[in-house]
Amino acid sequence: MIEIINLQKDFGEKKVLKKVNLKIEEGKVTCILGGSGSGKSTLIKCLIRLEDPTDGKIIVNGKDISRLKSEIKMAAIRRHFGYLFQEGALFDSMTVGENVTFGLKYLTNVPESDYPKIIKEKLALVGLTEDVAKLNPSELSGGMKKRVSLARVLAVNPKVILYDEPTTGLDPIMSDIISDLILDLKAKLGVTSVVITHDMHSAFKIADYIAFLYEGQILLYGTPEEFRKTDNPYVKQFVAGSSHGPIQMKLMKD
Repeated sequence: MIEIINLQKDFGEKKVLKKVNLKIEEGKVTCILGGSGSGKSTLIKCLIRLEDPTDGKIIVNGKDISRLKSEIKMAAIRRHFGYLFQEGALFDSMTVGENVTFGLKYLTNVPESDYPKIIKEKLALVGLTEDVAKLNPSELSGGMKKRVSLARVLAVNPKVILYDEPTTGLDPIMSDIISDLILDLKAKLGVTSVVITHDMHSAFKIADYIAFLYEGQILLYGTPEEFRKTDNPYVKQFVAGSSHGPIQMKLMKD
């Protein structure tokens, strides 16, 4: 569905992405691992042109969108994507139900008479009852906010969901619930998922494929089993969560 070819993103003299090559398989979960500042979030922002790439290609359904100038055409492509922001990005001035249907007003022609049915359906998909629709975001726990944000993404029926650190700030139990939700949506809806994370437990549980991004480059791409067996010292250190290894040595030199 998506192919990234020699993608480069510079911010002034700083090269954040350096000739990144990656295939994202349709209907699968691809996790992109990497430490802070490795370029993970920049990569998915380039995928939907929230950031314009400096060089390279982004092929979506056979079309190169990396140099697409028409905002109308780009908007049409973005409608196939859903983006779950790291902090959820719910609107505090709206109820849960209003948050869930927010995108419907601007991205679809769905009549407002259908909104209650959609709210109930999408909240159910993320394990919440329709009673939650009357609450304000301030009345929700961190895990509930993440699930409501995901329901809002699902309301417009995206083909691809981009998750930016979906388990950040959650306790281990709620993190596992979010991981189960990602797998459940893949099974029920067949959506393609791209998950930016540094949560190894979640990545090994949900991923069909994993890409390890280090200093703007993909060091390894493969299945979770291939990651467990890798001899790459940088990947091994990250997977083990160890403070001893080449990553730490480079940080000390820098």
